[in-house]
Amino acid sequence: MPRLSEVIAELDALWPPGRAEGWDAVGTVCGDPDAGVDRVLFAVDPVQEIADEALKLGAQLIVTHHPLYLRGTTTVAAGTFKGRVVHTLIKHDIALHVAHTNADSADPGVSDALAGALDLRVERPLVQDPTDPAGRRGLGRVCTLDHPETLGAFAARAAARLPATAQGIRLAGDPEALVRTVAVSGGSGDSLFDAVRAAGVDAFLTADLRHHPASEAVQHSSLGLVDAAHWATEWPWCEQAATQLDAISDRHGWDLRVHVSKQVTDPWTTHHSSGAPN
Repeated sequence: MPRLSEVIAELDALWPPGRAEGWDAVGTVCGDPDAGVDRVLFAVDPVQEIADEALKLGAQLIVTHHPLYLRGTTTVAAGTFKGRVVHTLIKHDIALHVAHTNADSADPGVSDALAGALDLRVERPLVQDPTDPAGRRGLGRVCTLDHPETLGAFAARAAARLPATAQGIRLAGDPEALVRTVAVSGGSGDSLFDAVRAAGVDAFLTADLRHHPASEAVQHSSLGLVDAAHWATEWPWCEQAATQLDAISDRHGWDLRVHVSKQVTDPWTTHHSSGAPN
């Protein structure tokens, strides 16, 4: 059985903490470096439901995409929901490790997993990491479809392939327009519109699109927008990351049991629509 420090060293090799954005909070949140690890759980969000799932599984390590304390804290009191997560983890010897923006820009990264879930062929990063001479790391991905399809059909593909959420898939643009090239970005992507326009793609699949940037984007060009739930666009990374750790475990003879949480931790739980205004 490997020690936690050995597993973390391999995770840091996959997603070096130094490649995270300066505002980010990645790395190991809690855990004894000398503790043994034989079961690992991957999830998007470090919430209580995931801590409870790890406890039920008997996992000694949770790896999440989102940080627990992104903006820092002055308390881990169990009276706060994040503090209760910390207490649960420490009380039951469960470590927590975070790979966030360092996993976004990795090769393969979060957007590679998103492209893979939709059977898209990745051509290059949308925004290249200037420190990567191979030109494979960076934010987002520019992709091509094996066969052109309408924007409406592509949105339906996203709805069928990504995990179901209350939001579903929102579409902006002509649903009959043909799509041959697509930019994808797991998580919030409306800060990338300049790069998307420069890439000359037919559509952009991402999450958390706000009214004004989306309105300006569709007025600016015929770019089709496909907006999914934040959690849904990042969940495929958990499966990709679990496969990567499985391969590492096999190489070292660790015999780790690696799990991916199927719990939907997207914060939105229901969707209501009354149709277009009269």
